[in-house]
Amino acid sequence: MTDLVWITGASTGLGRALVDALPLRDARVFDVSRSGGTPDAEHVSADLADPSGWVAVEAHLRRQLEAFDGERVVFVHNAGTIDPMGFASELPIDPYRRQVMLNAAAPQVLGQAFLAATNGLDARVELVQITSGAATTPYEGWSAYGAGKAAAEQWVRTVGLEQAARGGAMVLAVAPGVVATRMQEQIRAMDERDFPAVDKFRGLHERGELIDPAEAARGIWQLLERDDIATGSVVDLRSLTTS
Repeated sequence: MTDLVWITGASTGLGRALVDALPLRDARVFDVSRSGGTPDAEHVSADLADPSGWVAVEAHLRRQLEAFDGERVVFVHNAGTIDPMGFASELPIDPYRRQVMLNAAAPQVLGQAFLAATNGLDARVELVQITSGAATTPYEGWSAYGAGKAAAEQWVRTVGLEQAARGGAMVLAVAPGVVATRMQEQIRAMDERDFPAVDKFRGLHERGELIDPAEAARGIWQLLERDDIATGSVVDLRSLTTS
């Protein structure tokens, strides 16, 4: 009776921390990413900015769930990108399209694939979409990133209503705060002309206010053990506000 956990983008940053902090010690853990190399996780190779990657992930989900006899199935969609940053009208088209596919389309497509594959399963089913304050606060230079997170949050609210009515899966969007990851290094290196809010993030770093990935990961796993959070909630870990 082995539980199953999928984490996208688990090769670095928060995703890697989620693997390390996983409270389910006997679970099989899958890192869905391009690079892999995560200890204690089996690598599922997929480019999640490419629809062919989504098809590969769906097939993997269904194969693993065919003879599932465990008690819990978890999917955490953590993968996302801030590249390219800059004003939308000034960015190259192809990288911008890839960002839209990864940040806006992949959360919905992979989330739907997971729920379809687990529909009717006699097990505890949990789906977490990692979101950001950028979903509700517009930042010049982050059009695709912010829009993608906003789309994921609305998807969670809607699908949560559906699951409450018919399904039973726990579906959440979780904003962990500003986490000390490689993405934050990229942000601080930006020119103010292309990302006018860069000084805000440099200041957070200088004041030591970035959140350690391990702390954020523990908070996310602890959230799933609470009984006061409803499916379809969007949760900010920094203050545990929900919407």
